[in-house]
Amino acid sequence: MTKQRLRFFEKSLGQRHITGTDKYLYKAPESTYRLVIIGTGTIGQEHMYVATLLGRARVHGIYDSQTQSMDVAEQNFKGYSDQSLVRYADLESACSDPDADALMICTPNHTHFDLLKVAMLSGKPIFLEKPMATTLEDAAAIVKANETYGSFIQIGLQYRYKAQYIEAFHEVQARASIGVIKTISMSEYRPPFLDKVGQWNKFNQNSGGTLVEKCCHYFDLINLMADSMPVRVYASGGQAVNFLEFAKDGVPADIDDHAFVIIDFENGVRANFTLNMFCHDFTEEMIVAGDKGRLVTKELFNIHQQQPSQATIALEKGEWGASKQTDVTYAREIEQSGHHGATYYEHIAFVDQLDGKACESATPVQGLWSMIVASAAQYSIKTEHAVDIRAFMLDNNLAEYLGKMD
Repeated sequence: MTKQRLRFFEKSLGQRHITGTDKYLYKAPESTYRLVIIGTGTIGQEHMYVATLLGRARVHGIYDSQTQSMDVAEQNFKGYSDQSLVRYADLESACSDPDADALMICTPNHTHFDLLKVAMLSGKPIFLEKPMATTLEDAAAIVKANETYGSFIQIGLQYRYKAQYIEAFHEVQARASIGVIKTISMSEYRPPFLDKVGQWNKFNQNSGGTLVEKCCHYFDLINLMADSMPVRVYASGGQAVNFLEFAKDGVPADIDDHAFVIIDFENGVRANFTLNMFCHDFTEEMIVAGDKGRLVTKELFNIHQQQPSQATIALEKGEWGASKQTDVTYAREIEQSGHHGATYYEHIAFVDQLDGKACESATPVQGLWSMIVASAAQYSIKTEHAVDIRAFMLDNNLAEYLGKMD
C-alpha cells in the first residue's frame, strides 16, 4: 500500500531539521522507472514536473528538435529536481537508450504518427499525447499497430481524470443516481489557442482541426458517459474572431474558434457540445440528465484574477431523493501541477500499467473514437449536413471498429 504524502509538512521550513534517516512520511518514493520525454514544449514540461512530483518514475532524458526548448526545459527542471538529464542528439538515440524504461511523446500533433513509428521500434511502453494523430487513417494505423505491439500505448486523454468528472462517473454510472441517462450537454468557453513553436496550432493541417486538437478530450468524456456507439453527428462552426489577420510564411490561419456539435448514440442518448474560444477566462460544464434527476459539473478558472481553478458537482433529484452540491478538489499542489490535477492521476495510471496493474487509462481504440466524432463534426461543418457514422466509417476504411469502443 502506498503511504500518504504529507507534502505541506515535508516542505515546511520548520521541518527541515528532519534528516534522511528519520524521514518516513516525508520520504519521497523510490523512482522505479526512467522516462524519456520527447518534445519539451508546454505539455512536455508539464509531464516532466508531474513525473517528478509523483516520484514513482523519474525523468531520465529529453529530446526536442528545437534546442531552445530543451534549454528552457532543462533550466526549469533544475528548479525542482537535483537529478541530471540526458540530452539526446536525435530521435533514434532517445528511443533506443537501453537505460530508459518508457517513452512519452509530447510533440506537435502532426508529428505524432511518424515519431510513434520510430518509438515502437524500441518495444518500450509509450505514452502518446492527444490527439493520437491528425487524420483518421493514421489513427487507425496506430490502433492496428498496437494490436501486435509487445508493450502498450496509452493516449493522453487526461480530462477523464479531472476531479469533477471522476465524481460524475461515480454518481451516474456506479451509483445510478439520476437513473437512466437520456441527455448529455458539455461546453467549454476559453481564450484562444496559445502561442506555440512555429505557431503549428493555428493551422488545420498541423493540428487536425480545432475539434480534433482541442475537443477530443470532450468527445472522449461524452463517449464514456453515453457508454454507446455514436450513430449520427451534426455540427456548425467556423472562424469568427481569432487569428483573422494572422499568417505564417504567407499562409493565413484557418483554425475554427467556435462550434456547436450534436451527437446521437445507438442507445438513444443524445449529446451536445459547445465550444467558444474567444472568451476571457476558462469555463467548463457538463450536464447529464436522466429519468430520475440531473447532474451538473462546473469548472471555473479565472486567469485574469489569477485565482485557482474551482470545480463543483451538483446532484439535483427533486422528489426522487436527496439533492446536494459539493466543491470537488484535489490537493492544491497536485491541482497546480497541470490541467488542474488530471495529469498527475494520468501519470499514476501510466506507472500502474508499467507495474502490470489494470487501470482505466485511455486506449488507442478510445483515442480513435474521440477522433471519429471530432472528424465527423468537422466534416459536418464543411458539408453543412449531418454525418451518418456508419457510412462515415465505411468511407474511411474503419468498418472493423464499428461497435468496438474500448
